[in-house]
Amino acid sequence: MSAEGYESRIIDGKILAKQIEDEVGSGIEDLESGRGVTPGLATVLVGDDPASRMYVRLKHRACERVGIRAEDHFLPAETSQEDLLSLIDTLNKNKDVHAILLQLPLPKHLSPQEAMEAIAPEKDADGFHPYNMGKLMIGDEGLVPCTPHGIIRALEEYDVPVKGKNVVVVGHSNVVGKPMAAMFLNRNATVSICHVFTDDLKKYTLGADILVVAAGVKHLIKADMVKEGAVIFDVGITQEKDRIYGDVDFENVIKKAALVTPVPGGVGPVTVAMLMKHVLRCAEKNF
Repeated sequence: MSAEGYESRIIDGKILAKQIEDEVGSGIEDLESGRGVTPGLATVLVGDDPASRMYVRLKHRACERVGIRAEDHFLPAETSQEDLLSLIDTLNKNKDVHAILLQLPLPKHLSPQEAMEAIAPEKDADGFHPYNMGKLMIGDEGLVPCTPHGIIRALEEYDVPVKGKNVVVVGHSNVVGKPMAAMFLNRNATVSICHVFTDDLKKYTLGADILVVAAGVKHLIKADMVKEGAVIFDVGITQEKDRIYGDVDFENVIKKAALVTPVPGGVGPVTVAMLMKHVLRCAEKNF
């Protein structure tokens, strides 16, 4: 089969993101015409990490496309925890700010957990607050982490059944792995979570009907580690010189997978689009 013959197996994140953004744009138009409210997103970035600045730019371009008012708060790397919490408190009280995004990672002397917990749960666009995480664990999926939310949306759009399927999540972070597992459990999948301490990773991945990989290890998942017809989401990103690689050996794995996301152009655009959807949700509930 030629390379072109595999195109139908690719989950195109850019197309799906455009669809989600169109939905958000329509919702914002309704909110503005019906209630006179324009959703506002405040982004807090501490330090000058190049990757973080790039992510913020991508998110703000999406805001411009859908009609969200975005504002930046750039703080120097030496900012104290007290000053960071003070800014978050100010944003919590600002009625024109409907959602807050704290860009991670933070400088090492700051506590990201304390900062995220300081964000008002109803303005928690990333879905990282313990209150929103707790609701997720009992099946009440309101504001949930954007990447897992985007993966669930992609599964719905591509008509992939989840109930009763064997799902393997590689990586157990609070950002992707743990909430992803919870969302699959909420849909009655059978879930295994693997991580750096898992013995014989291949034994688990070979049994996966749906495989989500978020380890940050270039080409961790080889073709001989996935079964025929698996649906695979590659969340990992590794940059080497001028090239970006995923956790999945895409060129070889696509020969066996029913569906697979590329890197870049797969999960990333959908994650940003889901953030826009969350900002709209925050504005609808806090006007």
